[in-house]
Amino acid sequence: MSNIPEGLLYTSDDEWIRVDGDEAVIGLTDYAQDALSDIVYVELPDVGDTFEAGETFGVVESVKAAADMYMPVGGEIIESNEALLDAPEIINTDPFEEGWLLKLKIDDPGELKPLMDPAAYSDYCDERG
Repeated sequence: MSNIPEGLLYTSDDEWIRVDGDEAVIGLTDYAQDALSDIVYVELPDVGDTFEAGETFGVVESVKAAADMYMPVGGEIIESNEALLDAPEIINTDPFEEGWLLKLKIDDPGELKPLMDPAAYSDYCDERG
């Protein structure tokens, strides 16, 4: 059973987003890190880069696979978690706190509407097994 914290929104691509005003923190879900297994590499965007909702913003690689990461909402990167560049395994041990990926200035808060709440994301994970 995956850890699915309250107070976050979730994507069908297994990213989470914690919104605070017009800024957000984005990371990989517990479900994603568990499916990937031991994460060995993370590629993150630079501060100042801008993305549209759904656009690829980075890559995470594990001993099992590599996966693109997709932006839950559009906006400008205001911080990347550079600690992950030297210690990507933090995502496996603490995906919701120390293992966050990036911080974003949100362009359009309306893009949050289609994201899943914890209950919907839990159902989505259950459907996939």
